[in-house]
Amino acid sequence: QVQLVESGGGLVQAGGSLRLSCTASGSISANTMGWYRQAPGKQRELVASITSGGRIDYADSVKGRFIISRDNAKNTVYLQMNSLKPEDTAVYYCRLDRPLFAYWGQGTQVTVSS
Repeated sequence: QVQLVESGGGLVQAGGSLRLSCTASGSISANTMGWYRQAPGKQRELVASITSGGRIDYADSVKGRFIISRDNAKNTVYLQMNSLKPEDTAVYYCRLDRPLFAYWGQGTQVTVSS
């Protein structure tokens, strides 16, 4: 069993920045880590992911604005969010992929005001 704890969400004005963190209770070094988000009335969507080898993928909507990174020594993955837009408002979730199961954090609210 792995627990994921997100932090760093909050209220920010459009154009501002936030940095989300997700810390796991165990090692993440061998796992793909991802950030997802879910806005009210919408399906959860992938924002960014990073494999154990460092390959990174971004949703088209955040390319050039968000940066995902990981620190395996700290069992932590980060999401640096810049140039935030009101449409980025959502609950952001961290996910850890294991071969047979995926673990989710509890989510952190990000609200971007116009």
